[in-house]
Order: sequence, then structure tokens, then C-alpha cells
Amino acid sequence: MATQHSFTERLIIWQKAAGRHELPWQNTRDPYRIWLSEIMLQQTQVATVIPYYQRFLASFPDVQALAAAPIEQVIEHWAGLGYYARARNLHRCAQQIAAVHAGKFPKTAEQLAELPGIGRSTAAAIAAFAFGQRAAILDGNVKRVLCRQFGIDGFPGASAVDRSLWTLAESLLPEIEIEAYTQGLMDLGATLCTRARPRCGYCPMATDCIACRDGRQAELPTARPRAPVPERSASFVLITDGTRLLLERRPPSGLWGGLLVPPEGEVEATLARLGLQATERQPLASLKHAFTHFRLTLQPTLCTVAASTGCAEAGLEWLALDKAAEAGVPTPIRKLIRQVASARG
Repeated sequence: MATQHSFTERLIIWQKAAGRHELPWQNTRDPYRIWLSEIMLQQTQVATVIPYYQRFLASFPDVQALAAAPIEQVIEHWAGLGYYARARNLHRCAQQIAAVHAGKFPKTAEQLAELPGIGRSTAAAIAAFAFGQRAAILDGNVKRVLCRQFGIDGFPGASAVDRSLWTLAESLLPEIEIEAYTQGLMDLGATLCTRARPRCGYCPMATDCIACRDGRQAELPTARPRAPVPERSASFVLITDGTRLLLERRPPSGLWGGLLVPPEGEVEATLARLGLQATERQPLASLKHAFTHFRLTLQPTLCTVAASTGCAEAGLEWLALDKAAEAGVPTPIRKLIRQVASARG
């Protein structure tokens, strides 16, 4: 217990002196801004999040504005950030807060965790930063810090290890200064106790860190047992009339839900479905894209159609070829569009 108390005390002191204090979502008690940042930061680095966070706030300055916005607009602001279920849950959560909670965020981690897209750790972070509640966080960075510091073996995602880590995380909570402690955990995992090449020489916890003492930084936390990564492929038809590109909005759920992509399917069947005839066809180089649980190979074909083609079905949109990559499209599709636009330019 003495070691645990020392960990907590030193972490708070270090965070105040050397932690991060100028991130756009810091120095506020606004639960909306804190919630938005926490959702965006899930599995995404700070440097990537900052411009998305700023653009999002400019368009949706409060939870009522986000709740009232159409989901398509929310998805377009999220395009490129990945893990699109987060955006859909963000919108659902805003609508629930507006409708059920009169636009006010619940003030306890337990109540926050009942909202869409807010898990136990995220709820604790919001409750700590917005309302000063003593609640334990346990995201991936924190699991890495605790596993190394206290020499915890076993894959953190395994239920028994996860339970042990939650018990440890709660035992480390300070009686006061929960905000500095919580931010300190985040800062330590993000800046010093990193997955690769941890900067142990700068770490305020190194003298008591079991992984550092035993040279086990690369072993802890224990990696997920490896399973074969499924391989999938999908064919996309990039249809252009020379100046515009035809895109189709995906269903609201599933892969790339709510985003715009070129029509998917075999070329002949896709053109027939859309009532189009191609004057020119050109297979493009395949593109591989890795998701969390599988790898996808995109097989694109560029088809040129007559400029007078209408094709005004619901869900279909003609966009200027030089602007299409900036619309609400997923990252690999953006790469394909830029290749086509560059070739045509």
C-alpha cells in the first residue's frame, strides 16, 4: 500500500510540473467539450484529434446543436477520424441528453456510463474533469502504465486480468486532486510510458517500476494472443463524367456507415443497377486498408460516362471531381479519389 500511495502522490506532483496543460479541451469544466474530446481520443492520437475537435466545435458548439444536426453532417465532420460507430453514438448520446436530461450532462460516472458510446473509463474521465468525482479510468494507456509499474502479467483484455486492473486502479485514487491524478495517468501513458521505446529515464515512477527494474518493458503488458487476421475484398466503381464523380451514401450502420463511397459491386452489375453505360473503363491499382479486426483490399475500376448522365436516385450524389476527396468519405476512398483527380487533372 505504501508503494501505491507513493505512485499516486508522485504522479500528481509530476503532472503539475511536467504534464500537459494547454490541450484545447483542458482548463474547462464544460462536460460537452470534455465528453467530445474523450470520445475522439478513443484509439486516436492527440495530434490527429486536435483539428477535428476544433472543426467539430465550430459547427456544433454545444450539445443541443449536435443533437439537432442531421447525422449525415455529423458523419461528414468525422470523416477520416475512423471508428465511425463513435460518431453515430456521439449523435445518439447528444439527442438523449437533450431529450431526457434537458440538455444537461449527468454528474456521476455511473449515470454517464448509461449513455450511448460512453463506457466505464470514459464516464470516469468526464466525471473527474467536469465534476471532480473520484472515479477510476482504465483505458489502453493506463493499463500499460499499471501493468509495467506493478508487474502485472496476462493479457489486459482477459476478464480476470481486467478485474484485477480495475481493483488496482480504484485503490490508487487520491482523496483530493483527482483531476491532476487522472490527467497524470493519461500524460504518463501518452508521453513517457509509450508502447514502443518508453522513456524510462524521464519517468517519475521508474525507481519503483517492476518492468523497468527487470527489463520487461517490451513484455508488459502481455500482448493479445494472436489469431489470423481475416482478409476481405470489395470492388468499387468510380464513375465520372469528366468533371464530376458519382458517390453513394452507405447505410447508417455497418462499415463506413453514413459516409459517401463510390458504388460498390461488380462493374457490369453496378452500371446496370444505376442505368449507366460506360464509354471507357480502366482498372486501377488495388488498395489495402487495415481495420482493427480485418484487412480489406479495395479493387477499384474507373468508368467514364456521358456528361449528360443524370442518375438522381436517392442516396446518390454527383460531386466535383476536385472537391470529392474533401467530402464525407473514408480514408482509403479519399486516396482513390485523389489518384483519379490527379490523373484527370
